[in-house]
Amino acid sequence: MPEPIHRLLDIMALLRDPERGCPWDVEQTFATIAPHTIEEAYEVADAIERDDLDALKDELGDLLLQVVFHAQMAGELGAFRFDDVVEAICDKLIRRHPHVFGDTKIDDAAAQTRAWEQQKALERKAKAAAASSTPESALDGVLSALPALTRALKLQKRAALVGFDWPDAHSAFAKMAEESGELAAEMDIGADHDRLEDELGDLLFTCVNVARKLDVTPETALRRANAKFERRFREIEVLLAEDSGRKPADATLDEMEALWQRAKASERSG
Repeated sequence: MPEPIHRLLDIMALLRDPERGCPWDVEQTFATIAPHTIEEAYEVADAIERDDLDALKDELGDLLLQVVFHAQMAGELGAFRFDDVVEAICDKLIRRHPHVFGDTKIDDAAAQTRAWEQQKALERKAKAAAASSTPESALDGVLSALPALTRALKLQKRAALVGFDWPDAHSAFAKMAEESGELAAEMDIGADHDRLEDELGDLLFTCVNVARKLDVTPETALRRANAKFERRFREIEVLLAEDSGRKPADATLDEMEALWQRAKASERSG
């Protein structure tokens, strides 16, 4: 029996075979598969958040399939194959860890992070020089297709590397308060949708800055907040059903707020 990875590659090749394969798999392109790739990455993150290792095993397999799928399509075009993907990441890991695979000395994890970013910056500079005549920027390579929270964090980290940064979390928090006040002022004068969206975007961007200065990943923080909201709202539904056989749509806002506080207190005491 072939090694597991070779078995997977053979299965994917058969699925893509124009004559013997699966019609759905055959008609896919990089563009149609990309959303599935993103979704699978989020499902990996969800399994980790739930501390479900059985699910993580399955989700990692699904994510690996996405890599194999893209590599198979690229191979059909003569662009690259799965082995090339593996070689590229192996070379990159060795290049970015000279303290492990070479003679460079790095004192701690923080120093390694700085060295990693410096190496990535050199790689981006080389790519930019080869591919474009546009002026070099510290923000080169931060993809516009990233989720907004993730992109905001990356942009801020890049700017911080060249000294454009708040000195501490309190300074970033003060800016967040300032942006909040500006949004409130626009709301008070009945500003149009575009203006409100602009001010809200500034506020969200500064929230990411505060998170970064506190060494909190904003995506993780928001996912936790989402989970907390869902958990407490579901408790409202349960309490309403138990107390009076009603649903939220049948209750007043004051009633639901009281039950929210009840659910909140129950969580904290538990």
